[in-house]
Amino acid sequence: MSVELIVLALLVFIASAVGTFSGFGTSTIMVPVMLLFFPLPVTLLFVGIIHWFGDIWKMALFRSGIRKWRLILWFAVPGIAASYLGATMSLTVDEAILTRILGGFLLAYVLFIFFRSEWKLPEHNLTAGAGGLASGFAAGIFGVGGAIRGAFLSAFNLPREVYLFTSGAMALVIDTTRIAGYLVGGARLEGLFLWGMFIFVPVSLLGAWAASRFVESVPQGRFRLYIAVFLAAVALRFLLFP
Repeated sequence: MSVELIVLALLVFIASAVGTFSGFGTSTIMVPVMLLFFPLPVTLLFVGIIHWFGDIWKMALFRSGIRKWRLILWFAVPGIAASYLGATMSLTVDEAILTRILGGFLLAYVLFIFFRSEWKLPEHNLTAGAGGLASGFAAGIFGVGGAIRGAFLSAFNLPREVYLFTSGAMALVIDTTRIAGYLVGGARLEGLFLWGMFIFVPVSLLGAWAASRFVESVPQGRFRLYIAVFLAAVALRFLLFP
């Protein structure tokens, strides 16, 4: 078994566990690590596929949260177009400045939540649509749109199982679109990335299952705070290492 296979499998496990617990973070962890060793097109396509399976695992493991279909639809439909647009632009746009702007927005949101912990957005169609546009575009162009989605869903202050199922359902639509955008743009998987899926996909399920056990032990009152901590970590990464 090659060192690359072991390292990638470990990365998939950690990223899947974090992504399942927080509702985002799989791409945020995998993309910067993989870009140290692999080209951008391969990285974005590989991470997009792993993320797609992670969406399936979240929906299956937290299926008791299947309540917010109107919110999901209003979030997902604008996200489809925005994700495809972002994905087709991803190989030609210098995103360093945009990434720092995104990091600043997330950090400002986290600070606001810490001082106004009871605040929540109304579950309005326009609010969900704006979140879908922002999340979809970020997912396509950066490969990491989950933090935006997490910020919007956290602002609704949903129960944890509803938050995680809804996050998975929204991401599934957007990830399907962005994967199509990468393929149209010429990205392909070969060699280890292709046959290794027989290992990486089960490993991602194992990571998701391990995280789901931990989620059950987290009190609902602390769940939003934990999500804010993950958002702060993502924001600092975007600001310091765009």
